[in-house]
Amino acid sequence: MSECKVEKNKKNCNCTYEPCARKGICCECLQYHLRLDEFPACFFPSEVERTYDRSIEKFIEIYQNKKKW
Repeated sequence: MSECKVEKNKKNCNCTYEPCARKGICCECLQYHLRLDEFPACFFPSEVERTYDRSIEKFIEIYQNKKKW
């Protein structure tokens, strides 16, 4: 298994919750948020992330009508 690239991950992390101990440790962040039935910040556009509504319902609302890549 390769090592976590925490500093590189932090550069791409749009999470605005500053006291977060999982910032840059994507595997821990994902596990944490899935336990809460939500997604991490990186699943959302920055303007939505700032609302802290990271629910699965919000994710579906945002992306259900988006054109396919």
